[in-house]
Amino acid sequence: MKLRLAALALVLLASACSREGTIGDGGVYVTRSACPQVGIPAATGDITVFNPSGRTDAAALDVSAAITNLRSSCDETGANVVSVATFDVVATRRDPGEARTVVLPYFTVAMQGGTQVVAKRVGNIALNFAAGSIRAQTTGQATIQVSRSVATLPEDIRRELTRERKPGDPDAAIDPLSKANVRDAVTRATFEHLVGFQLTQEQLRYNATR
Repeated sequence: MKLRLAALALVLLASACSREGTIGDGGVYVTRSACPQVGIPAATGDITVFNPSGRTDAAALDVSAAITNLRSSCDETGANVVSVATFDVVATRRDPGEARTVVLPYFTVAMQGGTQVVAKRVGNIALNFAAGSIRAQTTGQATIQVSRSVATLPEDIRRELTRERKPGDPDAAIDPLSKANVRDAVTRATFEHLVGFQLTQEQLRYNATR
């Protein structure tokens, strides 16, 4: 998942102590949070299990599942920013036979600057199919912690982003993110909390081509 730095320009032209949600001479005032953005990387929100393995036709489809209803809570008051992502997993199976438990692997990642994985954990989530049912659903949770000091913009960068710009100023129309030092500092201080299924190469190829 790539960061959309241009889209962040409006958010970053802000002050934590400003008039949030209002429009003033210096622009729109909002608050930048140290909390990570939460999301599901492309092609990892679904998983399909075939039986027998090695086949990808409909007759061999055993179980399919999807991550949905991803939501998050975040505590940025301590030395570490703690992000807790909660999500649902909804699954269907081919045969409504006996009761069955299916265990699927998933990952949670802390990504810095849109490209660097700074922490990753792989876990398992169990889905319990009742006898005679082809559907199952469960809820999972994933937590990451990021140092608040790393997720906080340096003071000089904050001043550059939040200083008032009035019409007629020489740089009034210049996006501060066009400056390499500002852009790089924002990138380093921006984190994402990503959740998805831990897929095999074959499963990734299937998701990408189906």
